[in-house]
Amino acid sequence: MEGHAEERLCGKLRVACGFYNYNLRDVFTWRLLKTVVMGQVLSLLICGTAVSCQYLANAEVETPMLQSFLNYALLLLVYTTILATRKGERNIVQILKTKWWKYLVMSLADVEANYTVVKAYQFTTLTSIQLLDCFVIPVLMLLSWFFLKTRYRLVHFLAVMVCLLGVGAMVGADILAGRDQGSTSDVVLGDGLVLLSAVLYAVSNTCQEYTVKNLSRVEFLGMMGLFGTLISGIQLAVLETQAVAAIKWDLRISMLFAVYALCMYALYSFMPVVVKMTSATAVNLSLLTADLFSLFCGLFLFHYKFSALYIISFVVITVGFIMFNAVPTYTALPEDDPADQPAEGSSDHLLAANRDTQRAETITAVAAL
Repeated sequence: MEGHAEERLCGKLRVACGFYNYNLRDVFTWRLLKTVVMGQVLSLLICGTAVSCQYLANAEVETPMLQSFLNYALLLLVYTTILATRKGERNIVQILKTKWWKYLVMSLADVEANYTVVKAYQFTTLTSIQLLDCFVIPVLMLLSWFFLKTRYRLVHFLAVMVCLLGVGAMVGADILAGRDQGSTSDVVLGDGLVLLSAVLYAVSNTCQEYTVKNLSRVEFLGMMGLFGTLISGIQLAVLETQAVAAIKWDLRISMLFAVYALCMYALYSFMPVVVKMTSATAVNLSLLTADLFSLFCGLFLFHYKFSALYIISFVVITVGFIMFNAVPTYTALPEDDPADQPAEGSSDHLLAANRDTQRAETITAVAAL
C-alpha cells in the first residue's frame, strides 16, 4: 500500500510539473527551435528601435508620440486597407458596428503603454525601468488565467523565475558598468509610470492573444492601425507640436525615423504570428533579451563597457524561455476546468494507464494539450 501511495504521489507531481511521459525528443522539437528563433527576431527588432531612439536622443530629438504615430499610420495603410476591401461580416464596417469599443480600449492601452514607459525615463533610472518593466509578465499571466482560461504548470512558474534571474544579472552588469542612466528627479512618479505601462502592455497583449487565436491577425492589426493612428495623432497634436516643429530635418534624421518606424511596423506585424504559435506570456519572456541585444550593439556604437554578466544573463533568459515553451500550456474549458474536478482525478487516470496501452495514449495526448 505504501509503495502504491508513493507511486500515486509521484504521478501527481509529474502531472503538476507537466513532464509526465515526456522524453527529450518530445521536448526539444523543431517547433521549439522555431519558437526560440522567432522570439529572438522580435528582440532584434526592438533592438533596432532602441538604437535608432538613442541616435535621435543624441541629436536632441525626443518625439515619442511622433514615432508611435508613424508606426500606427503604416499599420493603417496596410492592414486597415485590407479590412476595408473585404466583404461580408469580416468587413471593417461590420467590425466597427459590433466591436468598435473593444478595439478602442485595446488601442488606447497600447498607445499609452508606449508613451508612459518612454516618459518614465525623465523621472527614474534605467535600472528601475528594467526591473519594474518585468511586472508585465505576472500581470499578463493573471489576465490570461482569468480571461483566456490559460492554465500553467509548475515548470512555467519556474521558467519565469529563471528569466527574472537573468534580468537581475543584466541589471547587475549595468550597475557595475556605470550604465544606471536616466533621471532621479521624481523616482516615485517614474516608477509608477513604469508599473502603469506594464499593466497597460499586459491588457493590450491579452487582447492581442485572444484576437489572433480566435479571430484573425489582420483584424487585430487593422483595428490597431485605425484606432492607434487616431489616438496617437490627437496626442501628437496636443503634446508635441512644438517639439516636431523644432526638429532640424536632414537625411540622417529622416533615415533614423524611417528605421524606427519600419522596425516597429515589422515588430507589430510579426509579433501576432509568434503569439498565435505560443502565447503572449512566452513572447514577453523572449523580449527580455531585447535589452541585451541593445547593449551588445552599444559596445560598438556607443562604447559601452563589456561585462561577462551580459553573456550569463542572455544564457539564463534563453534557458528560462526554453523551459517555458518546452511544456505547453492548455486552455481550461468551462466543462473541464480543473477547479471543478477532484484534485486526484488526473493522476489516478494516468497511473491506471499502465495497465491499458490504448487508454495511456489517449490520456497522454490530452495532457500534452
